[in-house]
This record gives sequence, structure tokens and C-alpha cells, in this order.
Amino acid sequence: MRAIQVREVGGPDVLQLADVETPEPGPGEVLVDIGAAGVNYIDTYQRSGLYPLPTPFVLGIEGAGTVVAVGEGVSGVAAGDRVAWKDALGSYAEQAVVPASQAVPVTAEVSDELAAALMLQGMTAHYLATSLYPVQPGDWVVVHAGAGGVGLLLTQIVKLRGGRVLATVSTAEKAELATAAGADVIASYEDFSERARDVTDGAGVACVYDGVGQATFEGSLDALRVRGTMALFGAASGPVPPFNPQQLNAKGSLFLTRPTLAHYTRDRAELTARAQDLLGWVGAEKLDVRIGGRYPLVEAGRAHEDLEARRTTGKLLLLP
Repeated sequence: MRAIQVREVGGPDVLQLADVETPEPGPGEVLVDIGAAGVNYIDTYQRSGLYPLPTPFVLGIEGAGTVVAVGEGVSGVAAGDRVAWKDALGSYAEQAVVPASQAVPVTAEVSDELAAALMLQGMTAHYLATSLYPVQPGDWVVVHAGAGGVGLLLTQIVKLRGGRVLATVSTAEKAELATAAGADVIASYEDFSERARDVTDGAGVACVYDGVGQATFEGSLDALRVRGTMALFGAASGPVPPFNPQQLNAKGSLFLTRPTLAHYTRDRAELTARAQDLLGWVGAEKLDVRIGGRYPLVEAGRAHEDLEARRTTGKLLLLP
């Protein structure tokens, strides 16, 4: 079986195509022929050693495909079923073992590519807009990196819930993409907090969804209304340095949270409910998934280079 194996951590050049032994599904697991695998920032952290893993390992945690075998004790999933997942290490490969508890059914209306593109970023956007801060009709929110994979999906979900979006972008091309996704106002990373005050008549926005981190953190706090919510769900520009929590008081009794998807998909019921919403919206053409790049498995390194250089929009996929 061909897979992208990391023998030593480092830059994108450590991603090498290798022949590895086909995994066998153990108890509670399924073996899947992978149709598409998602490329995510967490993959770059694991590749570089920022998130350490024992080497050698096969990279990738997200994908979609067809079940070919099931392990002992598996029920509800059978060979021939199409499934997708967001948390199964080893997904940069032709086949992968996936915990049956993490494998969500994929409807016939949704391709492997779209399903793989939805799992991690789509579920992140879903919990942000529906659970962490449930957007209410008329709410103004800021979505940072509005043309990114999460940003494009998050903007659409906010709009489905009746909210209004101020999206930040870095180029004219990305502004067009964010606008097409439904963003009401486009702002730069330099002036977004002032624009947020302008569109809310000085009040500030209900929530800032911030996956950028260090570069936007102070401005994000300044953009919030009294008792507004700062959802710091990523750090694409680097981690936020330590700060005095008294700032939250001074700026309006703000709420600050640093969430992770795992805590919003804690059981099978929550996982499948989010997946059903997302896949249903895609099937009904209420949610558009932008695939920004498709790469053959052997070009995983190039996909990482493009992602880290911020040359991409939407979702990147590897196609085994």
C-alpha cells in the first residue's frame, strides 16, 4: 500500500511516498479504501514536530472512502458503505483503519471529495456558529480568514442562521470569494476592528471567530460588543502571548474561549448530528464547499508548502 510516511520530523521535504504494510482493522475498527484525504494545518504541526508523534508514522487525520473490511464487534457499518472521518491518523494513504465510532455515513448525493473536505473544517465551522456562540438573526460577527476553508463554510452557516458577517481577507481575489460565500462586509486585517464598530453604530459585534491568533487578537477584542464572545480557535499567525485577563473586564466583560473540535464532538450522537447537518446542507445545495486544490498523493509536500505559504483558498485534498 502506498502512503505518505514521516520518518523524521521537519519541513515539507520529509513527506515521502512509501510502500507500507496494509493495516488490518482491529476490534471496533473498519478498513477503508480512501477516495480523498483532507490537508489541514494540524498535519503541518505533526510533520514539523510541533505536535510530537512517534516516528515513523503515516500522516493525515481526515478523509472519505468506501469500507472494505470491518473488525470484531463493529455494528452499524459494513463493507461497501461510504464513510467519512475527521480523526484517524494515517489518512494520507490508499487505505486506512478508522475507528467505527468516528466513521460517519456519507449520502449518495455527496462525493468523497466533498465529504473529505467537510469533516474537519465543516464541523469546526458548525460548532462555532451553532454551539460555541449560537448566532441569532441579526447578529453581526467577524470571521477572520474569510476565504479560508473554515472561513468560507463558517460565513455560509452564519448566513443560514440569519447573521451578518464582516470577513477579513488579504487580497482582492480572496475578497471576491468571501463575498460570494455571503459576507456582508469585507475588511483588511489592519482596519477590521474599526469597520466592526462602523457597521454596528459603535456597539461592536456579538462574536469574533478568530483562527489567526497573534496578529489579530488585540483587534478582535476591540471589535466586540459588551459581553461579546472571542472564539480563538486557531493560531495561523502564531500563538497569542500571555495577557492580563483584566483586559476582558475593561473592554466590556468579554468572554474568551480557546475551543477545540474534540470537545464539541464528544460522543457518537453529537458527531453524527453535526455531520448530518453538513452533508444535508451540501446535498440540498445550501452549503457550497470550495476545493482549492487537488494533489496526487506523491505531491503531499507541495500541498503543505502551498498551505503554509497561504497561497491557497478553500480546502486542499490529496487523491490517492
